[in-house]
Amino acid sequence: MQPSDPLKIRPAVGLVLAEIVLIFAAFFLQGAWPVPDSNEPHYLSKAIHYWNADWLRGDFFMETPGVHRVFDVGFGWLSLWLAPTALAWTGRALTWLLLAWAWRRLSWAIVPRPGCAVLTALLFGWLTENCHMAGEWVIGGVEAKGFAYVLVFLGLEAIVRNRWNRGLLCLGGASAIHVVVGGWSAVAAAVGWLRLGLRPRETTTDAAPSLRLLWPGILGGFVLALPGLLPGLSLDWGVDRETLFKAHEIYVFQRLPHHLTVTGMQPWFVVRMAMLCGFWLLLGRWERRCTVSASDAGHLARFRAFVAGAVMLSLVGAAISGLAVVQRGLAAELLRFYWFRLTDIVVPMAVALESVWLLVGVGRASVLVGAADRTSERAKSWRSGRWPKRLGWALAIAVAGSQVGIHASERVRPGFARSEKMAKPADWIAACEWVARSGEIPRDALFLVPRASQTFSWHSRHGNVVTWKDVPQSAEGLVAWWRRIEDIHGTGQRPPAPAWHGSLSELSEGRLRELGRKYGATFLITERTEALLKLDLIYENSTYVIYRLQP
Repeated sequence: MQPSDPLKIRPAVGLVLAEIVLIFAAFFLQGAWPVPDSNEPHYLSKAIHYWNADWLRGDFFMETPGVHRVFDVGFGWLSLWLAPTALAWTGRALTWLLLAWAWRRLSWAIVPRPGCAVLTALLFGWLTENCHMAGEWVIGGVEAKGFAYVLVFLGLEAIVRNRWNRGLLCLGGASAIHVVVGGWSAVAAAVGWLRLGLRPRETTTDAAPSLRLLWPGILGGFVLALPGLLPGLSLDWGVDRETLFKAHEIYVFQRLPHHLTVTGMQPWFVVRMAMLCGFWLLLGRWERRCTVSASDAGHLARFRAFVAGAVMLSLVGAAISGLAVVQRGLAAELLRFYWFRLTDIVVPMAVALESVWLLVGVGRASVLVGAADRTSERAKSWRSGRWPKRLGWALAIAVAGSQVGIHASERVRPGFARSEKMAKPADWIAACEWVARSGEIPRDALFLVPRASQTFSWHSRHGNVVTWKDVPQSAEGLVAWWRRIEDIHGTGQRPPAPAWHGSLSELSEGRLRELGRKYGATFLITERTEALLKLDLIYENSTYVIYRLQP
């Protein structure tokens, strides 16, 4: 196959639409879990509350400052007309459609072949699900980062095509929507730009543009990022250092170590990401053995420079994780910025796109050539790359097929939402929905709820005192949240004793009434026990009970 210039390939409109529809279908199969998904009660409730202050009025988390103001303003207004469930499905469909459009553009910038964008999308989905290290994802429930990744994909596509200013503007817009996703993507682009400037130029098309040519994109991107950057910075303005250090340590080492520190992640997750990075490096060696056009070489060089920037961020994060042994406070202050988030997405993206690039033969390959000169037909076939490509195609098709098959079966038997962490979800939802329908519970009444009950407010339409999932973003709010969690759910015992009560029913009636008075809660929902609490019982089913705390 002759080398080709992706910039000169312009697919027909029908093909473009077909690919977008098929990619959307793949994303739908992957992300169409029952509502609400894991983060939807958290983010959508905040967006609804922004436009309707009566939504969960008095709820501790709702009253704390938010950071995703562009999402709250730009998407939350739909809640004035849509119920929460309809709002979630509308946001999902819009996110997946935009992601499908952006992914097709990015895929064509690397692999300019009809249909390959669908295959790369399926591989990308499978790799992000099965090879992540820090729990990051793109395809799922609706929240700010889904829209931010649309602009990241478009920005990376522009950079790959050597349109740096356009790319930087897109990354600035992504930062406005989600400052961590867009901000780290901009840093990765900057690292990639430096790397391109330092490496020997193999072609005239893989050179990094001068800083003088990039100032419109840098300035414009920074201005676009301000709506996301300023709310994040303002959260800690005027807060004393002791509160800041305590908040950072709680956030990093108590609440989110599985996202923020290497030591808090599952060892196998770290190993599999390291293996995937190793495979990506191997792909680079194979690519260098291909005969490609100058534009192809430039596209790959810029793409891999961006990916290398993302990987370097994770290496820095790993080094900071080691710093926690001697400087725990400083490490917490640095690790709260999610150093590993971008790698979880960009490395699977790179493996999906570059693997298909090699398989379709965009460049004439002398890939996997044996060192020895063999005379048999089998040796010649292997040396020409025929058998490795056949094995690669078989593996890629098997992975893509399993991605479709597994998620199709999940959609047929959806079960309960992934956010339902309580035992016997049907009974839990029934109890919460009774609260929503009950005429004897005031709309502004607050509840003491189980620590893991992240969907109580979603189903009941009532506020709660505190849950484990709903973590404020401000330092003062975070410290206050931790005090509430420890006060209500903590046992106060040292390890190896349990740190948390298994149920609020383990507390005495007097203690529960005291907590209700302290935090303004007039009702309690908890797991049913054989001996009911001596409180005013107003609802029960086989698993959960609801009590009135105050007369």
